[in-house]
Amino acid sequence: MRTRRKEQEFCLMAVPGKVAAFHLPPLPTVGEIIKLFRLKAQKQLSQNFLLDLRLTDKIVRQAGKLKNTHVCEVGPGPGGITRSILSAGVEQLLLIEKDARFIPGLQMLSEAAPGRVRIVHGDILTYKMDKAFPKHLKKNWEDEPPDIHIIGNLPFSVSTPLIIKWLENVSKKDGPFIYGRTQMTLTFQKEVAERLTANPGGKQRSRLSIMSQHLCNVENCFVIPGQAFVPKPEFGSKVAVISPKPPNKARRKAKNCRLADAMMIICCHLLSARFSLVNERNWLVDVAVVHFTPLVQPKIQQPFELVEKVVRSVFQFRRKYCFRGVETLFPEGGRLKRTEQLMMTADVDPTLRPFQLSMSHFRNLCNTYRKMCDEDPSLFVYNYREELKQKKKVKNLLKSTSQPEQMEEENQL
Repeated sequence: MRTRRKEQEFCLMAVPGKVAAFHLPPLPTVGEIIKLFRLKAQKQLSQNFLLDLRLTDKIVRQAGKLKNTHVCEVGPGPGGITRSILSAGVEQLLLIEKDARFIPGLQMLSEAAPGRVRIVHGDILTYKMDKAFPKHLKKNWEDEPPDIHIIGNLPFSVSTPLIIKWLENVSKKDGPFIYGRTQMTLTFQKEVAERLTANPGGKQRSRLSIMSQHLCNVENCFVIPGQAFVPKPEFGSKVAVISPKPPNKARRKAKNCRLADAMMIICCHLLSARFSLVNERNWLVDVAVVHFTPLVQPKIQQPFELVEKVVRSVFQFRRKYCFRGVETLFPEGGRLKRTEQLMMTADVDPTLRPFQLSMSHFRNLCNTYRKMCDEDPSLFVYNYREELKQKKKVKNLLKSTSQPEQMEEENQL
């Protein structure tokens, strides 16, 4: 019988007190803890440790004033950023760590800061953040942000799905944002951070740019060079060549065949040829620290699902004219007419590229699309990719049924 692993919570029961400054007692360094517990970063979890306390202090400073606040750190690992957060004088620190190997080292930090640290062994993607902090910390959405902060050196593998999940929480004012406009200070791969903060016309302008900036004030604080991490975050790049060229005999034979047959012969020779690597290199990945403050009023006042659908559709063909992506919002019957109606009503130039569209363009597109969905509710549930899948299934079905008939006719002849 399959059992679901329950999140394990470790907490010292001492009542937290308020202090003007907090200094951790002498502890093993983060590097010594890694050696002590024989910790090793797991590639499949995209783990990279930040051991330089000057950099971890700098990350924590970007979160603003943390004295006597409540902080949730996501993926603390061996506890480098954790130490800097505790040194900032927080009242309560919640640590959410998925990897059980790091729990003993974090418990050591917990014992060094009695009553201040709560450790949860669980997955941040499933953890119920709406119950993470005391109820008395709640503030109205229109007020200043609550004394709650989320900080984390996020693994690359979860950073994008996690920020999309939290942006949806911002839109619906639930999860960690049930307490108000909770601020976040998070690390991302440099390229992802550039997408989050990209302006119209920028080469990194993307779906992430619109989804984050219409809900939050997003600030790209500073970049941490990849060599500061252990192990260094990197990705591999390989260039391959195919050899040898199709032999002359195949070329001569190809001349006597139809074009389609000729291409097939050449492709077969290419596929059977050997692949050889001419260059293999690992590229170092830099990391950026990004600060999020939810806006009092979103720039696009429509449901999250609707905004995401419009934005995703527009950026589906990033290098083509924007009307090409807008077309995918509508079923094949009447697609061109409805696309023209949407573009004209929203006052958007159909020859602009998706990355050239401003926030006001997307706001107009979303507002107009909402009105069209209100008039025809079937529009919102329409899925362009599902339509393509169904077409492919029908095509394959017709092809499979026609082949036996052709074979039967040939046999009769």
